[in-house]
Amino acid sequence: MNDAAPNLTDVAWLDHLGCCESCPRRCRVNRLAGEVGFCRVDAGIPVAHIGLHFGEEPPISGTRGSGTIFFAGCNLRCVFCQNSQISQETPPEHFRRFTPAALAVEMRRLQDQGAHNINFVSPSHMVFQMAEAIRLARQAGLVIPVVYNTNGYDSVAALRRIRGLVDIYLPDLKYLDNALGKRFSGVDDYGDVVPDVLREMLDQVGGLRLDENGMAVRGVLVRHLVLPGYLDNSRRCLEFLARLAPEISVSIMAQYTPRHRAGAYPEINRRLSAAEYDRIVDEALDLGLENAFIQELEAAENYLPDFTRENPFGNAAADFK
Repeated sequence: MNDAAPNLTDVAWLDHLGCCESCPRRCRVNRLAGEVGFCRVDAGIPVAHIGLHFGEEPPISGTRGSGTIFFAGCNLRCVFCQNSQISQETPPEHFRRFTPAALAVEMRRLQDQGAHNINFVSPSHMVFQMAEAIRLARQAGLVIPVVYNTNGYDSVAALRRIRGLVDIYLPDLKYLDNALGKRFSGVDDYGDVVPDVLREMLDQVGGLRLDENGMAVRGVLVRHLVLPGYLDNSRRCLEFLARLAPEISVSIMAQYTPRHRAGAYPEINRRLSAAEYDRIVDEALDLGLENAFIQELEAAENYLPDFTRENPFGNAAADFK
């Protein structure tokens, strides 16, 4: 495995947006000329929120918070998205736009505020703009880890181009059934793409490594949101992870609630039951996935952000164990 930082001229962000293939949709629009593809974002950097967040997994949030940067727009259309205000409902041009240099300043400000890390949320469609901001921030003194917090629908080629810039990968593994991806997230090939994405991430940074205070410094932590009524999908996802790397860290999330457009889909228009969640946790342990973070079922009440507020998550704290 080659952990060396890339030749940063190889990830020059402007070179990749004239015919955009930042994510697997490969829209090939000229974002530099103001064109937009599926994500609805041109070459600018629309940011919905920047601040300390205390509701991530303990090795990410710690005691001082994760320095989160929420990009607007998204390359998926999840009908149950808890961030739908910024991913789908509000046009990206309505948010504050940053240059890479300005975003680098914000990254260093978060570090000065005590953030354990810089946590880019929904970066799949912003990967090269993000890379440039990381480069500039590190030149200016950023030393805390960088987290790539993604829905999992990423371009493996793009991830290879930014090798060495990300310390911690925090991907979703939503489905291994393309039919579910199409119905609930508006994507035809999620189940085909995500396995290679996870392999690439593991190849780059390996398993999750913690410092003496229990904070993540490097590695992969995979998230899986358990959907009500779709336990077979959850089992397939966990079985895949167990085959990929039994020691992998996985966050089994209980926080599903029918938000955004989920009410139009009767099969998921309800909360997850305790019995359903317990069955999936038991399945993970039976598969040997012992490095698992477990949520309280009440998490569904605590993880509903409102991006019209200055602090979208209120005082929500991590409830993993």
